Amino acid sequence: MNDYSFASLPGIEQEELLWLQELTRNYSTENRQRFLAIYQGRRKEPTIILICCLIGLIGAAGIHRFLMNQIGLGILYFLTGGLCVIGTIVDAINYRRLAWEYNKKAAIESAALLGL
Repeated sequence: MNDYSFASLPGIEQEELLWLQELTRNYSTENRQRFLAIYQGRRKEPTIILICCLIGLIGAAGIHRFLMNQIGLGILYFLTGGLCVIGTIVDAINYRRLAWEYNKKAAIESAALLGL
């Protein structure tokens, strides 16, 4: 498996690509393929987070927080209208950072599942 295998992930940015390559640097080709398969299933694409956040501006706020397994914040956003819409706007601006933080946790969990 070459170093370009992670580049095929939709919406991946340079920082995430470099971080994944460093995380899997010592993996064998087989383990890297298994990691990629697990990580693809857990990873959230930044544009999906943005779309769900924008839906929260006109509909049910907090959907993007539920997608990122932040159930408590999702309920809070839902009950307060996205913290009076301000929280939803801030999240819409920072959607890439939110997706990156979630994906970093997903990568660490995926590596832990492999036991490496």
